[in-house]
Amino acid sequence: MKKEFSKTGPINKDDEMRREYDFTGGVRGKHYRAMQAGYTITIHRADGTTLVKEIKPVKGAIILEPDVQKYFPDSDSVNAALRSLIRLVPRKRKSITKKPGRIS
Repeated sequence: MKKEFSKTGPINKDDEMRREYDFTGGVRGKHYRAMQAGYTITIHRADGTTLVKEIKPVKGAIILEPDVQKYFPDSDSVNAALRSLIRLVPRKRKSITKKPGRIS
């Protein structure tokens, strides 16, 4: 049996989205800012008790988009890539000022 492929990879017929799901009006990242501010989880237990957890992201936490996460699966790989980019940035940047009276 030959696998079918799309632009994003192999297609598995069992994993297809149902026809009744419509995301045409969806907004990507709609709740991103709210999640960064923190959120509350309420857990209702079978014995009738309720547990409330306040979740706050750790200071300095960085959220990677899913397409970037494919290339950087852990903190070490992200840090290595960023360190290589830092070496390319000049330590002291020259500022560009326009001379008065010149028309470009």
